[in-house]
Amino acid sequence: MVRRSASRTLFIVMLVCAGRLTPSAGPVPQSGTIQTMLPDTPRVLTSQGGRIRVVSIKGLVYPWALAFLPTGDMLVTEQGRNTLRRIDGDLLDPIPITGLPPGIQSQRRDTAGVDVAVHPRFSENSLVYVAFWKPKPGAENLRTAVIVRGRLDGHQLTDVQEIFESVSWTDGPSAARIIFAPDDKLYLAIGAPGFKVNLGETAWAQEPGQHGGKILRLNDDGTVPVDNPFVGRPGYRPEIFALGIRNAIGMAFHPKTGELWETENGPQGGDEINIIRRGLNYGWPFISYGRAYSNDLDGSRSGLPPPTIQPPTSAPGMEEPFTYYKPSIAISGMTFYTGDQFPEWKGDLLAGGLAGRQLSRIVFNAQGLESRRETLLAELRQRIRDVKQGPDGFLYLTTDMQDGAVLRIEPAL
Repeated sequence: MVRRSASRTLFIVMLVCAGRLTPSAGPVPQSGTIQTMLPDTPRVLTSQGGRIRVVSIKGLVYPWALAFLPTGDMLVTEQGRNTLRRIDGDLLDPIPITGLPPGIQSQRRDTAGVDVAVHPRFSENSLVYVAFWKPKPGAENLRTAVIVRGRLDGHQLTDVQEIFESVSWTDGPSAARIIFAPDDKLYLAIGAPGFKVNLGETAWAQEPGQHGGKILRLNDDGTVPVDNPFVGRPGYRPEIFALGIRNAIGMAFHPKTGELWETENGPQGGDEINIIRRGLNYGWPFISYGRAYSNDLDGSRSGLPPPTIQPPTSAPGMEEPFTYYKPSIAISGMTFYTGDQFPEWKGDLLAGGLAGRQLSRIVFNAQGLESRRETLLAELRQRIRDVKQGPDGFLYLTTDMQDGAVLRIEPAL
């Protein structure tokens, strides 16, 4: 064993000396994972539209979501610590923001993230919204998605109250994403990936009495808008805006059409980008471009196609994705670029990739259809979790890494 370890070390040293492996690549992965350290100084990379500069704001642990205050400061959630942090320019405030519910502190990193959104009229009301998975009293292995809101006062959230609690409880991993619409309505996406077939979470996506597997539409106080598509329909939760959702990781409103777009993780392959319209069914788990995660090899227990068979990709009354990724990149946060810093990106969609360790840029043609894709930031080997455009026109990303960071993407002069 000692000889084998020494030989391995000698081989790595030889590669470094030969220029085929650099010390900055970080430790050699021991369990099939890729490990890397971001550089302390800005790094210049090349894209199809020119050179870009990547600035790393470090000191975070598994940063998950970010939101901008009217001042330009950022709020960032940490999945590893389940805390809320503030960034001013390039400086991470060392003091976390307090006031979040105690239940948020008990989450495990492998369950779900902590999302954050700022009220569109924050300058008037100082309201910040946080979505997370709350443990069930007496059954800590079960969690459900909730939204709390509070008023940001320095390093503290005050007047914190829970404004929504999902009826769908799970012990599996999922996501809960929130976004404000142009009309100040609050949208919440709750996943139903169904990693454990016999628990039935997969079926939630088609069950109108469940919140799981849905995109919900709420007023800013958590109540139900009277014009929601299923209000008054027997058996349907009135918060439902769209159903048949597997695991929505990102949402953004199209700058021209005003429609809600969503990125959705497929199972084994088949990540989707969907245009979410009121009352429509997006097909999970009956249609998918990916294959099931399951030990139900013949489908007898779940009623779904087994993992050895590609399920149908279309069905009557169910919406197909605008586009999809196969193989999967574990698509994540997204934004439409509308700024002036990158004129060649204007109108493009940019989405993160976790397993793909990339930023994916989708370019549209004159008819609004996908014309091509570009993979960005692959050299950094970072799990890109959230993607937002800042008020300064730069692009900001979170890296889902233990030694995580917020990346600012600028033009390289």
